[in-house]
Amino acid sequence: MAKIVYALNQSLDGFVDHDHPEFQTGPELFRHFIDDVRSLSGILYGRRMYENMRVWDGTEWGAPEREFAAAWQSKPKWVVSRTLKSVGPNASLIEGDLAAAIRELKAQHEGVIEVAGPELAHSLTELGLVDEYRLYLHPVVLGHGKPFFAGPRPPLRLVASDRFGENVIRLTYVPA
Repeated sequence: MAKIVYALNQSLDGFVDHDHPEFQTGPELFRHFIDDVRSLSGILYGRRMYENMRVWDGTEWGAPEREFAAAWQSKPKWVVSRTLKSVGPNASLIEGDLAAAIRELKAQHEGVIEVAGPELAHSLTELGLVDEYRLYLHPVVLGHGKPFFAGPRPPLRLVASDRFGENVIRLTYVPA
């Protein structure tokens, strides 16, 4: 059975606005993300995050970016949306009963299915379907953006912490 993991970069004040210029991913962290995507069984997206990530369907990249794009393109993607009528390569739409669809994905796959996007993660948290939370803390304060937790934070228990480069710490939590 697959594990649902919600993982995103965030600022010290809890926002996930990746367009901010201070939200840089150094070489060590970018390498980690390449390896992480390679290890996934698939990725779950809400519409907005999926549309943002479609940039990786492109081909105009330097070597590390091409490596990430190839890993991302190879993974199955499931997109939860009420408005999209179609999705890109290696992606499927999830419509209807969200809880039933995610339970089915978990039962059909092994390994980690990563969920990206605060609103989708919040919906899955409310349904009790997120097995792990990975917060990649960057040493910036944004003061705006989308919060990592789109609603009340569930009770969590810290199970690991890891450092990437000089500035980023990943905190790993499971529901308490």
